Amino acid sequence: MKRSGQYSWIIVVTLLLVATSLSFLDRQVLSVSIIKIREEIPISDVGYGFVNTGFLISYALMFTLGGVLTDRFGSRLGLAVSVGFWSFATLLHSLATSALHLGFFRFLLGLGEGGCFPGAVKAVIERVPRKRHALANGIAIGGSALGAVIAPPLCAWLLIEMDWRSLFLITGLFGFVWLAAWLFFTRIRSGSESVSGDFIVKENSYDIVKFLSLLKNREALTFIGIRFILDPIFYFYMFWIPKYLNESQSLSLENIGNILWIPFLALGVGNFIGGWFSDLIFRKTSNTNLARKFVMGIAAALTLPLTVVGFINSTMVIVILMTLAFFAHGLWITNYITSISDIFGNRVTSTVVGLSGSAGAVSALILNPLIGLVVSHYSYNPLWWYAGLMYPVAFLMLVTLIPKIEGKVFNKK
Repeated sequence: MKRSGQYSWIIVVTLLLVATSLSFLDRQVLSVSIIKIREEIPISDVGYGFVNTGFLISYALMFTLGGVLTDRFGSRLGLAVSVGFWSFATLLHSLATSALHLGFFRFLLGLGEGGCFPGAVKAVIERVPRKRHALANGIAIGGSALGAVIAPPLCAWLLIEMDWRSLFLITGLFGFVWLAAWLFFTRIRSGSESVSGDFIVKENSYDIVKFLSLLKNREALTFIGIRFILDPIFYFYMFWIPKYLNESQSLSLENIGNILWIPFLALGVGNFIGGWFSDLIFRKTSNTNLARKFVMGIAAALTLPLTVVGFINSTMVIVILMTLAFFAHGLWITNYITSISDIFGNRVTSTVVGLSGSAGAVSALILNPLIGLVVSHYSYNPLWWYAGLMYPVAFLMLVTLIPKIEGKVFNKK
């Protein structure tokens, strides 16, 4: 029994992997099924843009609020509410008869999904031994890459077998199956202690932290600032690379679809390796600062080749560099989030992760229209320069403003 208890965290991390996979699956169902939806519901390109904006706005807001609530009530309840809410919102998509309906349901989807990643990080802190935190975060976060890889072919196959309304019903039900498994495998009496290996967690031990005090904390502001300058890069990858490959390399949409899964697979591998390698360094040296920053430094260096993408005419080389960049992001984001948990611990990690996620989403909302202006009036080159140089800049911010990553007691005053 004791041995099974020691490794119960593996079940939890597996469930977190599935949860983050479902989050990306449910947000991508619309992008795959929109062609079929338009055959029944007239939706203009502008209208479709507003539908997606509804998701981004609520997602940005709920990233922070979801983090605060998860720190208040714990990961078990926080993730249960988050997944249950967005799964219900996914089901509601099947009832849509207008663009307004879809926009409202996307807004609800964002409200639910905003709490997913803060909740996953909180669950790792609460239920995984500290020496496995980076690996656990890498696996949990890697679910987003898995979702991005499997969503297009899965949804396309389901659309062949059924209508688009049934597709939303099926994918929404996936979430409720996960919810039942989560509540079963994480059942702990309120206020009790869960002991596993070398960690002890007291649930419901949250103390209210003054929000303005957190915004004055140098470490928190550094993590928020880093996410603000880096998140637009990944949104650029997701929203603009297909268009770039079509325009600069004359690739058909079919060919683009056949190769774009490769970078996302590299992202998932980067999440896993980044966590595994960081934990290995920590176990060998007991030096948290070295373990996290060494891997993040490698990640920052691996993005530098992106600065020459605009001067390359080979599609294969461009895809290789993109794959390298996605792999680097996997290394980076796993250790970035783990560093937050190293510093802020169980009390406010989800809040800081939420604040940083909201900052990234807001930055993307602001900069995406500017990306369009740069592309239409100049070229993609400045965007590739930005993507290649900002990770090293962010790494310099990290080592300068946070000289040592170590656990601290957050000052509530």
